[in-house]
Amino acid sequence: MNIMLNNLSKIFDYSLFYATIRSSTPILLAALAAVITQQADILNVGVEGIMLAGAFTAVAVSYFTGSWLLAIFLAVIIGVIFAIVMGIAHIKFKADIFAIGMAVNMLVLALTRFFLNKILGASGSFYSNKIVPIPKIVIGFLSDNKIINSMFNNYSLFEILGIILVFFFWYILYKTVWGLRLRSVGLFPMAAETAGINSTKMKMQVMIYSGILGGLAGAHLSLGYSNMFVENMTNNRGFVGVAAMFFGAANPIITWVGCLIFGFADSLGSRLQSYGLAPQFVLMLPYFVTILVLSISMIRKVGQERKMKSSIDHFNTQRTGKEVTEHE
Repeated sequence: MNIMLNNLSKIFDYSLFYATIRSSTPILLAALAAVITQQADILNVGVEGIMLAGAFTAVAVSYFTGSWLLAIFLAVIIGVIFAIVMGIAHIKFKADIFAIGMAVNMLVLALTRFFLNKILGASGSFYSNKIVPIPKIVIGFLSDNKIINSMFNNYSLFEILGIILVFFFWYILYKTVWGLRLRSVGLFPMAAETAGINSTKMKMQVMIYSGILGGLAGAHLSLGYSNMFVENMTNNRGFVGVAAMFFGAANPIITWVGCLIFGFADSLGSRLQSYGLAPQFVLMLPYFVTILVLSISMIRKVGQERKMKSSIDHFNTQRTGKEVTEHE
């Protein structure tokens, strides 16, 4: 009994907080890319491929130039290029966005595997001391306390930026005119066009923004979360980000909660594996959590729809009764 309690205390200790934030950040950046497009009624599953392209670009540029800033910049450019291609195909030529996104995912997976071999001369994975990572932020006075230092110090730049972006996008979407117009384009495109809003322009804008976020997610994954590139290293994090977006109903703050759940499950699974848990279960855990989160979001959505229908029926009943009374 004492051994079990001791093991549990090691698994669920204060360092799990840092591990959760660290694991959830790549998913969060991908989820925000999906959030911004979903507000315009565009399901961007291609964020998985954009993220992978950004990860490879960041590692290659950092290796050859020794600059993590240039690596991030070019990762973003690559992300924007793929996002523009997707946007043109979907918005201008009316191609199915899901099919385009999956095509981008498969294309990038093949391209990164090819360029990994041809440019970096490696197969499967690439690591070098020449790769310059994204710096970590260290606050000196927090280092004095072991617990505070572990929970609130030594974060990568993008792990802090990701949290800031959550509240930035929430403000942009729900407290600005631009956000109101974007949401109107997603909910009532014909009404938005009637009001003089250029829905095509708005949709292309958010596709570009999603490309930026996807590129940042990939750069952080390869230079912040790790310091290497591995084939298919996104490992479905882009899809998990889309699932988190559905969980949060495209609300950045609630979506972040979903990302934290995934990050917690991933960190917990890694710790449980070190205590003899079957690796198959650990690999299954994030997908189990994905199904659970999507189930909760669907149940909540059905409940909201039923509540809305009930309110409409009640309103119609009252109006019909009033009209009958007035007629009499």
